[in-house]
Amino acid sequence: MIRKAFVMKVFGDCHEEYKRRHDEIWPEMVEMLKEYGARDYSIFLDPTTNRLFAYLVVEDEERWSKSAETEVCRRWWTYMKDVMETNEDHSPVVLELKEVFHLE
Repeated sequence: MIRKAFVMKVFGDCHEEYKRRHDEIWPEMVEMLKEYGARDYSIFLDPTTNRLFAYLVVEDEERWSKSAETEVCRRWWTYMKDVMETNEDHSPVVLELKEVFHLE
């Protein structure tokens, strides 16, 4: 299993909407995430900076990377583009973090 962490940014006036959309995440999105090996996925918000901290465990890096090519992922990105910073293809602007410590 591979632990991954990254940060993204939600717009300051969209905190509640971002949470609402995730509270109502599409079943097909959940299914796809699990199919591509995501486990133990959490997103945390720092409301003072609008930063989102995401943590998940994936089974295989290559398999996980292919999740971005799915139709449901692309639809989700388009759905979320009005509440967070995104790239031209509507994917979220992501800064991957390097693990420097882990305690089991």
